Amino acid sequence: MNLVIVESPAKAKTIEKYLGKDFKVLASFGHVRDLPQKSLGIDVDKNYEPEYDILPKAKKTIAELKSYSKKSDIIYLATDLDREGEAISWHLTYALGLKQNDPKVKRIVFHEITKTALEHAVSHPRGLDFHLVDAQQARRVLDRLVGYKLSPLLWKKVKKGLSAGRVQSVAVRLVAEKEREIEKFKPEEYWVLGVDLAKTGKKEQFPAYLTQIDGKIITKMGIKSKEEADKVEKDLTGAKYKVIDVVHEDSIRRPAAPFTTSTLQMEASRKLGFSPKQTMVLAQHLYEAGHITYMRTDSTNLSAEAVAAIKTLIAKDFGEKYLDKNGRVYSTKTKHAQEAHEAIRPTHFDKMSVTDDRRGQKLYELIWKRTMATQMADAIFDVLSVKIEAKGARNFLFQAKGEVVKFDGFMKVYTEGKDEETEEVQSKIPALTVGELLDFIRMIKDQKFTEPPKRYTEATLVKKLESLGIGRPSTYAPTLETIQNRGYVLLEEKKFKPTEIGLIVNDLLVKHFDHVVDYKFTANMEDEFDEIAEGKMDWHKVIDEFYQPFSKNLALKMKEIDKSEIMPVEELDEKCPKCGETLAIRHGRFGKFIACTGYPKCKYSRPLETKEEDKDLEVVEGDGTVESLPDAEKEKCEKCGGSMVLKEGRFGKFLACENYPKCKNTKAIVGKTGIKCPTCGEGELIERKTKRRRSFWGCSRYPDCDYATWENPNQPKAESKGEEV
Repeated sequence: MNLVIVESPAKAKTIEKYLGKDFKVLASFGHVRDLPQKSLGIDVDKNYEPEYDILPKAKKTIAELKSYSKKSDIIYLATDLDREGEAISWHLTYALGLKQNDPKVKRIVFHEITKTALEHAVSHPRGLDFHLVDAQQARRVLDRLVGYKLSPLLWKKVKKGLSAGRVQSVAVRLVAEKEREIEKFKPEEYWVLGVDLAKTGKKEQFPAYLTQIDGKIITKMGIKSKEEADKVEKDLTGAKYKVIDVVHEDSIRRPAAPFTTSTLQMEASRKLGFSPKQTMVLAQHLYEAGHITYMRTDSTNLSAEAVAAIKTLIAKDFGEKYLDKNGRVYSTKTKHAQEAHEAIRPTHFDKMSVTDDRRGQKLYELIWKRTMATQMADAIFDVLSVKIEAKGARNFLFQAKGEVVKFDGFMKVYTEGKDEETEEVQSKIPALTVGELLDFIRMIKDQKFTEPPKRYTEATLVKKLESLGIGRPSTYAPTLETIQNRGYVLLEEKKFKPTEIGLIVNDLLVKHFDHVVDYKFTANMEDEFDEIAEGKMDWHKVIDEFYQPFSKNLALKMKEIDKSEIMPVEELDEKCPKCGETLAIRHGRFGKFIACTGYPKCKYSRPLETKEEDKDLEVVEGDGTVESLPDAEKEKCEKCGGSMVLKEGRFGKFLACENYPKCKNTKAIVGKTGIKCPTCGEGELIERKTKRRRSFWGCSRYPDCDYATWENPNQPKAESKGEEV
């Protein structure tokens, strides 16, 4: 019997189906060893050697794997083909008591779970790649040193419970700096001027926009006031509009490259509304079931076999004219990308429906369409540009632009999403000839204001991190999740906004540990990890060059930083109702609040104030009844008698007992819709949350009426129906 060890049981089940009865495939359930939870676990005086413990959750698994390994002829370590997978295989050899040079221990890798790929992997085993293991160790050790050494400083100088992370802190800095840009932004007024015109005697009209006055080019913000706009309109009175130039040009649009991990996360966010974590979980399931290739990759390569299969299907389903005749090769732009790997693609292109999971199927279809489009012909547009002269009190030049699809090419299957919509709209322009006079319909005179920088969405933050060279395919999703879990940022209306505590921590790190959150430094560290993976650098030396100056600076800052400068306490002319000490305004994870200066002996606290915007909030009781927030705040906790206060967490606002964490009584904030329940006609639909914090809308008369729907009733769809929750 041969033993094959993979990470997950789903993957094990798929592989065992292909390999047959001579193979037993078992799962390690991820990592089996890690640094200890309650200590640093790194000997900084002995070349940064890490100490690893068997994870408690893995002890039973290790016992089973040991039992099978003893009676196996060959042990195949078949964990993922990246650094993390290589490290898991290395840890397994120690956990199972296997010798490093044992001839019966073999390492196999594959980028897709198909019969062909697995048979090739089994017939071409290799040994462990210790350079990849070292690169993973270096990242783990460095992140542990930063987290364990820097976090205590945050506890002492800012607030207990905070933590710092190497990549996460840089992500928070990006969000914080964007917010500061928005705060400093001052809008500027400008006017967009144009005219609606039509062919003589025709009803169809089209817009043309002002580009020149008396030969002077008018930029987008060239007209800055209503007075200037009115002057242009006055000077155009009675003007004749004549076509002076008509230009037709072909515009070529090419398909986007196949998906890498980061571009898949971005596109799934834009088109499907999936978070990076959600995308990676779904992609993992698709990979383990054998439907797509490995989902952690920064390569845009496609194998020759895949390209041939795609071309055959394009010719069959769409015709030869939709096939790119030369065969596209996409160069991977990411530095140190592993070119031997493939992009994310389907394993079998003839399969369109692969799973009953609705979200997983949507992601698969996105991957299928993107991959097919990569080998299809270019889309061709006929771009029409028309210059129109108008002579009034001054000489004016207008321009009209339009485009028509001449050949849809790859767009028949797929078009890439955009992070931001542009103001430019292509209009349908009728056939025009030079010298033709046009009818004036009306003046276009739109007041505009420059807009502040846009906050990062999940897609644009991943894009920014990748462009800076910070993080790698496997790190983006956990990074975005971590900065939210730590309360440093909130995701509001699908955009990241820093919390007050996030800004405070960021300012401290930027001022006193600038190298830790420096963009170039963090990107250079990623490059050095890549150098370690290629066997060009020693990981101990890389860690030492970082840790020695970091450790000295940390010791200095622990003495130098004054907490009162970072977290000033503003005392109030008011005494604590519980102990008589002075009350003060303090900073918490989600903003300012009023608390007793006698803390921790006295734990009295309350919100700074109920904001005007919160006064219309309502609270749902356990029996389904609803009351206003101001009334609910006057009540005492039914469990311990404490006051109920408004709090805000990473999932939004809620009402909680002031004696938290001793008393964990909470009440949910609900959003009223003003829409009557379609079932009983008496209750009103209100927004509620599931245990997983997903919103749904139910009748306020619950449990007397149990109508509920996932669909937001304020955003009705053409055929939206109530769905049982």
